[in-house]
Amino acid sequence: MQESFSISRHHGHHHHDHTHEHARGGGPGPGEYAPALVEFRRSGLTESVHRGAIAVCTPDGRRSKGLGHPAMPTFMRSAAKPLQALPLITSGAAQRFGLSPAELAATCGSLNGEDFQIEAVTSILAKAGLSPELLDCGAAWPLHRPTYKAMQKAGEKPTALHNPCAGKHAAMLVLCAFYDWPTEDYLSGRHPVQKLILDTVALMSGYPKEQIGIGVDGCGAPVFRMPLVAMAGAYARLAAPEQAGLEPDMAEAVKELVAAGLKHPEMIAGTGRICTRIMQAAPGVVLAKAGSEGSYALALPEQGLGVALNIEDGGLRALGPAVTEILHELGILDHETLEGPLADLHRPQISNHRGEKVCTLSAVFGL
Repeated sequence: MQESFSISRHHGHHHHDHTHEHARGGGPGPGEYAPALVEFRRSGLTESVHRGAIAVCTPDGRRSKGLGHPAMPTFMRSAAKPLQALPLITSGAAQRFGLSPAELAATCGSLNGEDFQIEAVTSILAKAGLSPELLDCGAAWPLHRPTYKAMQKAGEKPTALHNPCAGKHAAMLVLCAFYDWPTEDYLSGRHPVQKLILDTVALMSGYPKEQIGIGVDGCGAPVFRMPLVAMAGAYARLAAPEQAGLEPDMAEAVKELVAAGLKHPEMIAGTGRICTRIMQAAPGVVLAKAGSEGSYALALPEQGLGVALNIEDGGLRALGPAVTEILHELGILDHETLEGPLADLHRPQISNHRGEKVCTLSAVFGL
């Protein structure tokens, strides 16, 4: 299949209106390759390729643009966090306990373990009368290198508050407090808080909950696998809840949560991380959320679009070039931004041990 190897290269200014239609079966067949999305070049010659799929959806769940197979099975991983946080608002728990927009944003984030984030998670729990000892995500060193180094120097040990998923777990515990559910075993799929979250994920993705694959995430919580196009649909509903036909209470909850995330990009990841940097480069117009193993999602409220990306080999180094290129082609990031503050994400340069720039990573697709 020669078409599998064709690459659409991006040159200069164009109107970004290329649509590729694909069959909607269960995924690529035997011997089929996903299209090349990002190439690693050494001295200008291709050395390796990251393949995958992209889906851009409208709030009705229809794919408006894309590349590769729309049904590529994808674990949402941490890209599910905004969906998992919605019951905080729909239940009334966020209002009862007085959670601030910054705290709501922290429940959607994969946190860096920075001091201000730990303060937010501690405050979320305290407002519901809960202790950080209840967090069952496991202790983890902060992703933020300066914080990690400072802790090492001081001889401090990491706690569950330093775990990237501490905000999500705090939200689950707050729901337990609100509903008077037991906090024991709150990560079990049988626990009412996980049943509530699964129902919410199914509603927002428009995908039957019986067909959602359930795995166990790095933090011990259930994690959801679905077709890439369903993941994009979920983010389109985050972007434009009223157009999606959601019930008024859910639509209002979505608007409140997304507004909190847009206002506090520092809570979605943290200093120097891709999600926070992209959101700060395009303030108020994109909610960007990494999953893991090469999954990524974007909600674009002004355009009413949701985007999902899956790098097939799980290569995280491909995310920067791919995500920034998608946002460029959709009119969110301009050339000046890609060649300026986000240049190291859009076209990373890799140096050898002599300090010579010998390799580049770059997107090689057009939507």
